[in-house]
Amino acid sequence: MEVVQIALVLHPRNDVTEVAERAVAVAAELGAEVLVRAADARRVPGAVPVSTDELAAECDGVLSLGGDGTMLGALRLVADRPVPVLGVHLGNLGFLVEVTPAELDSALPRLIRGDFTEEPHSALRITAAPSVDSAGAVSGTDRAIAFNDLALARQPGRGQVDATLSVNGLSYGFYRSDALVVATPAGSSAYSYAAGGPLVSPSVDGVVVTPSAPMSGISRPLVVAGTDALTFDLTPRCGTLAVEVDGIGHKDVTAGDRVHVTAEPHAGRVVRLDPDLHARRSRVKLSLLDLPLLPEQLRELLPADVRDRLEARDH
Repeated sequence: MEVVQIALVLHPRNDVTEVAERAVAVAAELGAEVLVRAADARRVPGAVPVSTDELAAECDGVLSLGGDGTMLGALRLVADRPVPVLGVHLGNLGFLVEVTPAELDSALPRLIRGDFTEEPHSALRITAAPSVDSAGAVSGTDRAIAFNDLALARQPGRGQVDATLSVNGLSYGFYRSDALVVATPAGSSAYSYAAGGPLVSPSVDGVVVTPSAPMSGISRPLVVAGTDALTFDLTPRCGTLAVEVDGIGHKDVTAGDRVHVTAEPHAGRVVRLDPDLHARRSRVKLSLLDLPLLPEQLRELLPADVRDRLEARDH
């Protein structure tokens, strides 16, 4: 299927003007139209400004300019109507994004022609409710979606995580910790991994639950099936927790609240132009996570001519 209307999703702070203008020009040459949020219209001359709802409803594909955070936002934008999402890497490590700005001229025509493979991504559908009636129904429900992870995290001076877990309605155990992270396989390399959770292949149909700084209760990561429904009931001892969705603050929950999580397979369609190359790059990036060196220190390990080329490019 050809992509004739492309939604452009921009990093919220970084200057992406040069890459965005090039995307508009390349798309125009191929007869495609670029849509952008009305709030971002001044950042992308030549793009068609629309509301966020129109952007999600009308696009045939999405071009994300930024890092993994921007890519996750693009996936959430079209989660209720999944379309292909291509990421242009303007961030740091970047596990989801695939192409560099220098590769945009060849990558964008392939997106428009439909010349790519798709990597399906599962998502977490999250409901947080302040009360539960005698029949188990929830009221005042707040909903969210996460492609990487959900975190229930303590806030300084406001108590800790104290929650029970039920899987498919059956009691499983309890957690007492600084944070509780529920991650998709793709998100297992983020907060969950930093908290001691396992790396899970994107091809696995599962969900990872990882406590951060556990004090008692379940103290090891737990992997459940992607079809399992998870329910976290916050006990009377629980503090006021921040609900973070893909690393973004969403709301607060507190003692007596219930958080329900289910996985939705194929909620996201990530564009892969060269899956083998992307997999090799990801393995290298994963290996860098455990090195006790800063990025500038890693450069010192490179040959002098390579360092010179990188410095010339950056300046």
